[in-house]
Amino acid sequence: MSTIPFNKSPSPASFFNEEENDEIDLGELLATLIENRWLIISTILFALTIGISKTFLDTPEYKSNTMLQIVENAPSLGELEPLSGLVENKKPIMAEIEIIKSRMILGEAVKNLNLEIIAKPQYFPFIGEAIARHFQQNNVEQISTPLFGQSHYAWGGEIIQVDTLKIPSSWLNKKLTLIAGEHGRFKLMNEEKILLEGEVGKYATQQLEGTQDSISIFVSQLKARPDTQFTVMRQSELNAIGQLQQRFEVTEKIKSTGILELTLESPSPQAAAKIVNEIANIYVRLNVEQKSEEAQKRIEFLDKQSQFIKDQLQEATANLNNYQAHKGSIDLTMETQGILSGVVEKKTQLTLLQQKYEELRQKFTESYPSVIAIQKQMDILQNQIGEYEREVKSLPETQQTILRLSKDVQVNSELYMSLLNNSQTLKVAKAGAVGDVRIIDEAILPTVPIKPKKILIVTISLIAGLIIGVILTFVRKFLNKGIDSSNLIEKYLNIPVYVTIPHSAEQTKIAKQKNGPSKILALDFKDDLAIESLRSLRTTLHFAFLEAKNNIIMITGPRPGVGKSFVSLNLAIVLADAGKKVLLIDADMRKGLLNKAFGIKREEGLSELISGVIAPSKGIRHIEASNIDFITTGDIPPNPSELLMHERFGQLLEVFSKRYDHVIIDTPPSLLLTDASIVGRLASVTLLTLKAGIHSKQELEQCTKRLAQSGVQVKGIVLNDLPERSLGNNYGYGYGYGYGKDFYKNYNYKLGRALN
Repeated sequence: MSTIPFNKSPSPASFFNEEENDEIDLGELLATLIENRWLIISTILFALTIGISKTFLDTPEYKSNTMLQIVENAPSLGELEPLSGLVENKKPIMAEIEIIKSRMILGEAVKNLNLEIIAKPQYFPFIGEAIARHFQQNNVEQISTPLFGQSHYAWGGEIIQVDTLKIPSSWLNKKLTLIAGEHGRFKLMNEEKILLEGEVGKYATQQLEGTQDSISIFVSQLKARPDTQFTVMRQSELNAIGQLQQRFEVTEKIKSTGILELTLESPSPQAAAKIVNEIANIYVRLNVEQKSEEAQKRIEFLDKQSQFIKDQLQEATANLNNYQAHKGSIDLTMETQGILSGVVEKKTQLTLLQQKYEELRQKFTESYPSVIAIQKQMDILQNQIGEYEREVKSLPETQQTILRLSKDVQVNSELYMSLLNNSQTLKVAKAGAVGDVRIIDEAILPTVPIKPKKILIVTISLIAGLIIGVILTFVRKFLNKGIDSSNLIEKYLNIPVYVTIPHSAEQTKIAKQKNGPSKILALDFKDDLAIESLRSLRTTLHFAFLEAKNNIIMITGPRPGVGKSFVSLNLAIVLADAGKKVLLIDADMRKGLLNKAFGIKREEGLSELISGVIAPSKGIRHIEASNIDFITTGDIPPNPSELLMHERFGQLLEVFSKRYDHVIIDTPPSLLLTDASIVGRLASVTLLTLKAGIHSKQELEQCTKRLAQSGVQVKGIVLNDLPERSLGNNYGYGYGYGYGKDFYKNYNYKLGRALN
């Protein structure tokens, strides 16, 4: 046996079979990728197309931001000076972030900017908005002409601004259609019904038919061609706030610095800057108002306490004057004056602490740190006052009385003056109240969109296309159960592979040729590697015929499209080139098309010879260009198998065998039809043509078993159309593709039945 060397690529069975390979061959993996490069390139191009389309179709998103500074330890406007160190005024940043993102702040921004009103042009599906955006970038002041005859869509340059839209509550989140008219006129419609007609710059209202509700609208700006349609809708406040919260973000730039960044993403750069500035201003204003409100409450509290202390001071002064008038002028000793000063000081501090304690208890629980701190201070002062009172008890009764009355006067006097001072201070502070939040950077108009990230999207598309292409390549390789290894074929069938025929690019072109004179690979491309392989087969057949009973060669295959007709035709020409006298018979009397390769008609061929309609000399045609004799199929008979079983067919082959050095018979697929089994019994050499990568082990075993049951022994295998190292490129070569649509339609069913 003689074969030409070739590079074999492993089948899925061998590639993933431990029996064939102990480890994965990286060279084979690389070769598989190279051979499937067009699949990978196509996948990459498809992914890139999607990515580039996305960058073109996606609406650009603009991001605007503003910076705020929050003073965490700012003193409270109403803090009493002696107590400023006892009360914690640190503002928790995370709490402030949540306040900024709350409905209280965002809801006011929605109302101030009318964000619950949505008014936008209607664009052509999928591509309309992108086209309009591209037009508007290049033509700021113009309005685009409609495309595709769709004049009711916006195609670029349209502008609408709706400042007021009042509708019944049941119509919230319901889309209405506004149609532009001539000279600033417009119509507002609900589906096909006109709700009202109005004019730009004028308030329009209309009562709804059959109800007590009315609808009102004020359009401040409208720039569009007549008949252009816009979508107008009023959202519920909750929906508008929810949408704003999704696009709005507040973060602390650096931890523990109190610097907050407010960012907002929007398709409109003007809206992004306007909204984020409005939110910042609302937060700063509410912070100042909170300070003023706090100061006002403290002023009211101090005024109430001042009046109470003033009454106590007047009463204490009257009591002291009355006592001195009754007892006469009494001078206090140095010791008594010292005790009096200490008691007055501690009593004043205690009273102030008690006032602050009552104020804090209205806001916080007893477990709050500031409340606990004040309580501890009050306990200390109570103990100190108790020590002074024990000293007072050791004094004479007159001194005790004078001390007690003087203490009441001085304590109330100091408290009254302190409260008056604090009240005046708070009034001044309220008048010039400044919050503990300030805007560092206001939002400015963004010019560059942050989305879509075109380079990133294209890069991801490229990488995704490459990965998917590689995955598809190996999935395709894994799912392809066809065998293309001559070693596996010989192992499974115990039949030698006579030759492997490599893939021929020239034969691909010949098979696709529809017009012009037909070409034959062995005649027009003698140096093609496929023809060189057939020359190797010619040498192998020389030794195969040494013990043969005749010189008849039958060439068949398990299924159509494996290239058996290609092998039959070109092998006959290769044998003729070696000086042999060759007869080629097209015995496929169902769909045989070898006659087309020579440009002759099929009539007056094998069917007529077997039937005895014509003489052998008339049925045999000499092909001058290839120097072979050829018998066509003849007219397609209704019973090809029965015709081949006729004894006259055997007699004809016996005569032909004596006249020629080689008789080559091309037969139908052996696994589906019995024709090959009939012809094979009359031939000494049967060659089974297989196409690399499309036959399963079961199919090969059933094919040879079917022939063996009919007494036909396959002499050798012709492995056709072997790619360089690939499994996936299953092109069809040769003239065996002549089987029609009906034949292919029933192929899977017949093959499945044959395999079972």
